[in-house]
Amino acid sequence: MAEIPEHLLRRSAEAKAKTLGVPVEQIMAELGGESVPAAAPAAAAAAPTAPAAAPPPATPTIPEGVRTQRMLTVVKAKAIQGAKRKPTDKVNVWPHLLAIEFVALLVVMGLLIVFSVYQDAPLLELANPNEQPNPSKAPWYFLGLQELLSYFDPQVAGVLIPGLGLAGLALIPYVDRTRSIRPTDRKFAIMMFTFFVVASAILTIIGSFYRGPGFNFTFPWRDGIFFDL
Repeated sequence: MAEIPEHLLRRSAEAKAKTLGVPVEQIMAELGGESVPAAAPAAAAAAPTAPAAAPPPATPTIPEGVRTQRMLTVVKAKAIQGAKRKPTDKVNVWPHLLAIEFVALLVVMGLLIVFSVYQDAPLLELANPNEQPNPSKAPWYFLGLQELLSYFDPQVAGVLIPGLGLAGLALIPYVDRTRSIRPTDRKFAIMMFTFFVVASAILTIIGSFYRGPGFNFTFPWRDGIFFDL
């Protein structure tokens, strides 16, 4: 045991003697390989034994079929916290909303003024019943319906499809009853409205730029644009 320092050996022997309830000299003798003194067993026998630890209190038995619950799971959270109504996103009409709308109005009016300075009004000559333009196109806001007429019967293209589209838009608030104003919570309404807008835009673009003489399909980069603003 020469490799172990004396103070470490002594500390280890004291800890082991305290655990076993025997004198430190006996543990030191065992660690050193010496014989235990004769008085050591007697002293160990005469030493008072430590009182036995009291048994742990018995846990109460739970009858079969009874489910234990915590108090916090029984009482509602709102009753404890006393939370008020959930806040919603609101914007005051004046001055916040009206100020933004007024600025947007000024920007649009300025763009229209600049556009009207560099672009003349599309005024053509007087209508001549003996000379019909080819192709004869409706105004741009009716070109979507005119494009539908080239695919379906007039009753279907002019009455049924537009009627179903308008009815679908009118039914969106009754189908999607979500009160939230966040776009992530109104996915169905946004999807239906986006479908209607995109379909109308596609039909209008095709009727404006991809229809040539005789209302035949053409490519504007090859044959030009047959549409007057």
